[in-house]
Amino acid sequence: MGTSQSIRTAIIGAGPRGTSVLERLLANWRLRNPSATGSSGPQSAASLHAPGLPGASLHIDVVDPYPAGPGHVWQPGQSRLYLMNTQSFYPTVIPEDPELASPVAGSTFDKWRAAQRESPHDSLTEDERRELAGLGARDFPSRALYGRYLRATLDELLAHLPEGVTVQFHRTTATAVRPAGDGTFDVELGDGGPLTVSSAVLALGHLDARLNAEQRELHAGASRLGLLYVPPAVPADVDWSVVPAGQPVLVRGMGLNFFDVMGQLTEGRGGKFVAAEGNGTARLAYIPSGDEPLIIAASRRGTPYRAKADLAGYYPAGVTLRYCTEAAVGRFAAAGITPAFDHDLWPLLQRDALWAYYSTLVRTSPDAVTEPEAFMALLQEAMRPHAHSVSHWEAEADALVARHVARSQRLNLPGLAAPLAGRSFASQSEVDAAVVDYLLDDARRSALGEDDPVKMAIGALHHGRAVLKSAVADGGITDESWVAGLRGWFESFVEGLASGPPAIRAEQLAALARAGVVSFVGPDPKFSLDRSAGTFTAASPWVRDGAVRARAMIEALAPANRISVNVSPVLEQLLADGLVRPRLMMTVEGAPVETTGLDVSPHPYRPVGANGSVTEGLYVLGLQLSAAQWGTAIAAEARPQDGPVYRSGQRTLRDADEIARHILDR
Repeated sequence: MGTSQSIRTAIIGAGPRGTSVLERLLANWRLRNPSATGSSGPQSAASLHAPGLPGASLHIDVVDPYPAGPGHVWQPGQSRLYLMNTQSFYPTVIPEDPELASPVAGSTFDKWRAAQRESPHDSLTEDERRELAGLGARDFPSRALYGRYLRATLDELLAHLPEGVTVQFHRTTATAVRPAGDGTFDVELGDGGPLTVSSAVLALGHLDARLNAEQRELHAGASRLGLLYVPPAVPADVDWSVVPAGQPVLVRGMGLNFFDVMGQLTEGRGGKFVAAEGNGTARLAYIPSGDEPLIIAASRRGTPYRAKADLAGYYPAGVTLRYCTEAAVGRFAAAGITPAFDHDLWPLLQRDALWAYYSTLVRTSPDAVTEPEAFMALLQEAMRPHAHSVSHWEAEADALVARHVARSQRLNLPGLAAPLAGRSFASQSEVDAAVVDYLLDDARRSALGEDDPVKMAIGALHHGRAVLKSAVADGGITDESWVAGLRGWFESFVEGLASGPPAIRAEQLAALARAGVVSFVGPDPKFSLDRSAGTFTAASPWVRDGAVRARAMIEALAPANRISVNVSPVLEQLLADGLVRPRLMMTVEGAPVETTGLDVSPHPYRPVGANGSVTEGLYVLGLQLSAAQWGTAIAAEARPQDGPVYRSGQRTLRDADEIARHILDR
C-alpha cells in the first residue's frame, strides 16, 4: 500500500460479522502503519465522520438499518428470556489468534462480562446489572446481554481508531452494489447515495425469506378463515401478545426457536417455575398465570433437541478424538483426494462416538460389561482403520458389543436422535408421558456431564463437528456427499444431538407438560388446514386418534437461510445483475442441485458471477457462505484455556482478517 493511498470500503451489515470486519480493518491498518496509534479517548461524531487525513487514509462506510454492533438479532432491548445457545466462555468478536494482527481494543464476551461484574459501566441498565451479577462463565447469557457486549465492543473500537481511519454509519438499507468503473462500486442506499467505494463486504447475516409453497397455503388459508398464522421469524420480531390465552396453539418445530416461543408464552406471561416437591425425578414444577395458551408441540422427531451436558468447557475434556482427527482428515487433501462424507469421514467420527460411549460406560458402570478390559482392547483393535478390517469393522464391533455389553446398555447411535422411533401410542396422553420421560432422562444425563456415556458419545460428535468444519472449508468434500450425506442426513442428526438448549430448558418443558400447559403431537406429524372446521390440524401416524386442532399456528423456525428465497434488495440486485450466483452441486445421478449459498472463490471469499468470473473487490462473510462452509450460523469461539484448539473455532474471524488484508493490499 502506498503511503498516500486513500482507501474507501463499505461493510454492508453491521451485526457481529460486520463488526469483525471493521475490527480486522483497524488492526491490520495499524499493523501496516506503525505510527497510526489509536486515540487516547472517545472521539466525537464529527471526528468519526471527518475527511481523510493527509497521507494514507482509510474510510469505512457501515450500512445497516439496525444499530451497529448488535445488528438485527442481538438487540439489547429484547426480552431477557431469549437465551444464547452457548455459555459465557464461548463467544467473541475479537480474535485471540497469535497469527493475526493484534486487536486495537476489545475482548471476548467472558472477559467483558467479568470486567462489568467487577466495575459496571455507567451506561448499563438495571436489568443488565442484575443479569451480570448472577452470570458465571458456565452460564447461558441472554441474547440481549450479548448485544450489549457487541455495542460496547464497537464503542471501544471507535474510541481507539488508528490515525488516518474514519468511520461513517448509515442507518439504512443497501439496495444495490454496482460496478462504477475503474475498479470501484456504487453502493446505493435506501435513503440516498450512492457511496462510491473501492470495495464492499457482504456481511448480511440473518435475512427474511419468502415462504415455501406449504407455508404460503397455510398463510393464505389462515387469512381467509380468520385464523392466526405466525410464519418463520426472528423471535424478537414477533408480537407474542396476539396469541390468545387459554386456546390451543399448534407450534411446529422443536429446535432452538421452540424454546423461545415456549418462554414467551409461559414465563413471559407471568408463569413461574419453582422447585418440585416430593421425591420424583422432576426438579421443577410450573405455576401457571392463567394467561398461557395451550401449546401443542410438533416436530419430525416428536421430541426437542437433546440438552447440552454440564461441562466445564465447550467440549468434554475427557473425550479425545482418536480417529476423526485434523491430521487424519488432512491426509486426504495431502494425497490429492476429495473425500466422500459417508465413505471416508463419517466412519472415522462414528468410531470416535463408539469409543467415547463404551470407554465412559466401562469407567462409570463396569458391571454393565463383561471382561471390560478385554472388551476395550478388542474394540480398539476392531475399529483400527487397517486394511483387513476396513469393510468389516462395524460388524466386528457389533459382535463384540453383543458378547460383552448388556442389551439395555448398548449404544444405538441413530436412535439417540429419534428416541420415539418405532413406537406406537394408544393416546395423546401416552405421547406426553413418553416425551416427559425422555426430557427428564436427558436432563439427568446432562447433569452427570462427563460421567454419562450418552453425553460423551454426543461430545465426540461435537468434537468431530469442529474437525469436519475445517475439512469442508479447507479441502472440500465431493458434491454428491455434500448433498446426500453432510446436508442430506448428518446435519439434522448432529444438530439434534449437539446443538441443543441448556439443560434447564428440558426440565422446564417437562414441568410445563406435567402442568398441562404443553402437549405433544408425536413423531412424523402431518399438517393441514381444515377449511370446513376452520382450524389447523396436525396428526402423527404413530398415535391412535391423535389428530389435534387449533385456530392458531406458529412456525418455530428461523427464516430459511437460502439465497434464492432470501428477501434482501441488495442480494436480489446482485443476483439479477449476474454479479453473484448460487452454487450448483451435482448429485450422484449427475443432476445439478442449487445449494443454499453463494458460489465463491476462496480465499478471501469473493462471489463468482453468472458468467463464471470472480467479482473482484466484492467479499462475502457469514451465512451466505453456506455452500462453501458448514455451520456458518455458529458464532466465533473464544480461544479455550484447556483442551484442543480447532481451526474452525475462529474461522469467521480469520475470514474477516483475510478480507481486511485483501482490501488494504488491493
